[in-house]
Amino acid sequence: MPDQTCDISVIVPHYQDLAHLDQCLDALTAQTELGGQTFEVIVADNNSACGLDEVRRVVAGRGRVILARDQGAGPARNAGVAEAKGTILAFTDSDCVPVPQWLSKGVAALRNYDLVGGRVITSVTRPRGMNGIEAFERVFAFDNESYIRTKGFTGSGNLFCTAETFAKVGPFKTVVSEDREWSIRATSKGFALGYEAEAIVEHPARETWTDLTAKWRRINRETYAFERQNGGSNLRWIFRTWLLPASIVPHSLKAVRSDALVDVGDRIRAIGMLAKQRFWRFYDAHRLLFERTR
Repeated sequence: MPDQTCDISVIVPHYQDLAHLDQCLDALTAQTELGGQTFEVIVADNNSACGLDEVRRVVAGRGRVILARDQGAGPARNAGVAEAKGTILAFTDSDCVPVPQWLSKGVAALRNYDLVGGRVITSVTRPRGMNGIEAFERVFAFDNESYIRTKGFTGSGNLFCTAETFAKVGPFKTVVSEDREWSIRATSKGFALGYEAEAIVEHPARETWTDLTAKWRRINRETYAFERQNGGSNLRWIFRTWLLPASIVPHSLKAVRSDALVDVGDRIRAIGMLAKQRFWRFYDAHRLLFERTR
């Protein structure tokens, strides 16, 4: 990795997940088709309990480790940007595994767009006989193409932009849905957001109900904060919440048709988990509203 200036800075926020970080760094080391472009990797550690020395031991020269003192993935990314030497910024997460052409494809797409989001594939340890949570995640998690084309934002675990663009948009915020807020802020300033299907990272499916509800509890709170920050009313929140049970039937068709699932049993388990997850979100969204209005 270069010590001075470079073409691309890859920023990886990390918190207490050394095994996945090791896999991520292996994948970044194996990037191809860069056409002579140089890149650095910045691991922005978010106060992991294991300590910076242990993080540096795992990184083992495959990147530069910095301390991101403010908690949260957004502040960690901001800390990485502050240390970046590249004119192009590429963001991924420590539990993601970029394919060998991820960096080259994402950077190339910046010729056509100011911001680029890539494809996220949910990986599982076994393609058949998944549990319901894995099957659900295979179909419904990380639909970055839909986020970009229909909702106007990209997940920040697979994001490309120039350092100049980032400086004009400003840093990621906290509390709100940081990637959604940042993308919408960028496009409101006139920056064009595009999708690159060949800039692929893999993200492991969650496997337990505890992990799945922790994810959606965080998303619900960040989404509520984002909606209120942008003028959304409690009535609008209630209306959207009551649409959740009604969405089960049409979204079940996605599980039936998805090529991410192989077995009929996996499709049935995905649909069962879809129903369970939607009713849980229905309950949690009401609980969140009552907490905020008391």
